[in-house]
Amino acid sequence: MMHHSTLLLRMTVWLVLGQMSGTAEIDIISIKSDFAIGANHMLLCKASDDGEFTWMKDGKEIVEEKVTLMDERSSKLDIKNASWEDAGSYTCLCTFESGGSLQTSKNIYVYDGPSFNATQVYHEFMKGQDGVVPCLASGRPAVDVRWWRDEQAIPSREGDRVTRLQDNSLRIKSVRRDDAGAYSCQASIRGRPIKKNLQISVVVNEAPEVYVSAGEERVSWGSNVSLSCNVTGHPFPQLYWIHKQSRNNMNSSGRVHVRDGVLTIEEVAPSDGGLYSCMAVSTLGNASRDVAVLTRPGPPQEVSVTPRATSLVFSLKSQPISGGTPISSFVLQWRLGSAEKWEEIVVPVSDPLATPSLTPYTNYTVRLAAMNSVGLGQYSTTQEVRSQGIREPDRPVLSSDGMKIDGNALSVPVAQLDRGSSPLLHYIVRYREEKEGAGWKEEQRPAGTSVIALSDLAFGEDYRMEVKSVNANGSSSPAELSFSVSKEPAGMTKGGVVAIVLVIFLVLLLVVDATCCYTNNCGLLMFIAAKVFGRKTPGHKSLEEGTNGDLNLKGLDAPRGSIHQQQSEGKLKNEITCDKAPLTKNEKHFGDIPTMET
Repeated sequence: MMHHSTLLLRMTVWLVLGQMSGTAEIDIISIKSDFAIGANHMLLCKASDDGEFTWMKDGKEIVEEKVTLMDERSSKLDIKNASWEDAGSYTCLCTFESGGSLQTSKNIYVYDGPSFNATQVYHEFMKGQDGVVPCLASGRPAVDVRWWRDEQAIPSREGDRVTRLQDNSLRIKSVRRDDAGAYSCQASIRGRPIKKNLQISVVVNEAPEVYVSAGEERVSWGSNVSLSCNVTGHPFPQLYWIHKQSRNNMNSSGRVHVRDGVLTIEEVAPSDGGLYSCMAVSTLGNASRDVAVLTRPGPPQEVSVTPRATSLVFSLKSQPISGGTPISSFVLQWRLGSAEKWEEIVVPVSDPLATPSLTPYTNYTVRLAAMNSVGLGQYSTTQEVRSQGIREPDRPVLSSDGMKIDGNALSVPVAQLDRGSSPLLHYIVRYREEKEGAGWKEEQRPAGTSVIALSDLAFGEDYRMEVKSVNANGSSSPAELSFSVSKEPAGMTKGGVVAIVLVIFLVLLLVVDATCCYTNNCGLLMFIAAKVFGRKTPGHKSLEEGTNGDLNLKGLDAPRGSIHQQQSEGKLKNEITCDKAPLTKNEKHFGDIPTMET
C-alpha cells in the first residue's frame, strides 16, 4: 500500500512539473530497481500528453498481455514472479497524437538473497584460546561479507588479532574477556545496495581465579579483621570461605561470618588463628587462595611442675593454641613471694622446660607462657612448688628382655629414668666370671649410651655385671645382671690350626733339606751327620795315623759313598758326602772300613 502511495505521489509531481514547463515529457516510474527473485512488481510509464505507448525489453517489444493501458497518458508493465530472465533494460516509447515521440529506459535487477543459511548465532570460547565465528552467507549474483561491532567495521588485515578470513569467518586470537559481546555479519549483493545483517553473540568463559592483596593478617586479641577475596570467572563462580585447620565452612552469621564475599572475624581469639581459604567454584573449575590470620598463642593448659634439687621441670599434657603460627619458645617465670620481681628464662621449644640453678628446699611461685612470631601469649595459672635437695641419679635400668648373646659377645639396652639433681656424666660398667678368685673388670661408657656391649668373654662361663650412673653429686646404686656364655661350638681350635701349620712347615723343611743334601752336599741333614759321625764315624779309619799321601781304599769307588781325607795347606779336611752308592753282592773289609766289590 505504501508503494502505491509513493508511486501516485511521484506521478502527480511529474505531471505538475510537465505542465509548468509546457514541453512533452515521458518517464518510467518504479519504486525500486532491484527485484527479489519470485517477487511481483510494476513499471509505470507516464507521458505529459496523450499518445500511444509501446514497451520493449533489451530492444525487443514486450507482448501485450504484460502491458496495461491506464489512460491516454500512462501505461503499466507488470512483472510477476520475477525470474532471472526478467532482469534487463526496459524502454517505454510514447507516440504523441500531437506529433512526435519520446522514449525512456530503466534497468531492472533481479537478485536472490543474501541469506545466512544455518549460521550459528551463539558462540562460547574459553579465555586465551583462539576463536573462529563462521558467517555462511550466500546470494546471487554474488555476495560480499563484512563484520561489524559497535557500529565499527572490523578490518580484514592479516596479522590483526581480530580479523575476517577469506572464507568470511571472523577470527579472534587469544580471546579476552572484552571480546565478549554482539557482532554483526553483513552480507550484500555485489554491486547493488541490497544488504542483510545477522547478529551473532560471542560469550567468553573464564575459569575461576582468586586474588587477595595480603597473604597474612597479624591481629591483636579482641580486635576485628576482614578478609576480602576478589574473584573472576565466567560464569561467575560461587564463593566459599573455609578454616583449613578445623575444616569448618564459614557461614553468614555469628562472630565469624561471610557477607558479600568478605570474611569478618570479630573479637579475635587465639583459636581464630590459622589459614583461611577463599574458594571459587564454577562449572569450569575451582580456584582457591589462602590467607593466614596470625595472633599470639593461648595460655598453656594442664601444666605440671616437677621439683628437682636446683631446678624445676615443667611438662605440658598438650601444646597451647598456637595462634596460627608455630610456637618458637616458652618463657618460664619464678619468684620467691608475691612481693618479689619475676625472674624468667626463654627456652626454645625443642629444649627441656627447666629453670636454671635454684636454692634447694625453697618455695617458689611459677608460671609459663608460649611465644610465636607475633608475640608472647597468656601465662598459665601460677603454681606453688618447693625445690628439692642435691642428690645423685637413680640407678639405671637394664632390659633383660632386650639382652642378646652372640657367641662370646653381650649387648643389653640401658635406660636412665632419673638423672638426679644434675646432668648425667657417664656410666661405670663392672663385670667378672662367677667363679672363685675371678677379678672385676671395669669400663666407663658415655652418658648418652643406650646399649652396653661386652666382647671377648670366656666360653662356657657364668658372668655377673653391675652398671652405675654418675653425675656431679655422686653415683647411683648398681643395676645388676647375671648371664651365661654358652660353650664354644665344636670344631678346630686355634691351637689345633697352629699345630697343623707347624707340622706342614717341618715336613716341607725336611723335604727341601734332603733335596739339598742329596744334590749339593749341604743343608741341615749334612750338618747333623757331620756332628754325629764326625772323624770317628764307625767303619772308617782315622787319618791321624798318617800325615802324607792319600788313603787308597781298594775296591772302593772314591766318588761314591766314601769319606775322603785330604791334606791341604798342612791341614786335614774331612769331606762327608750323602751320595749313596749301590750295594754289591759281596762286601770286603779293609781294616775298620768296609769295602764293597762289584
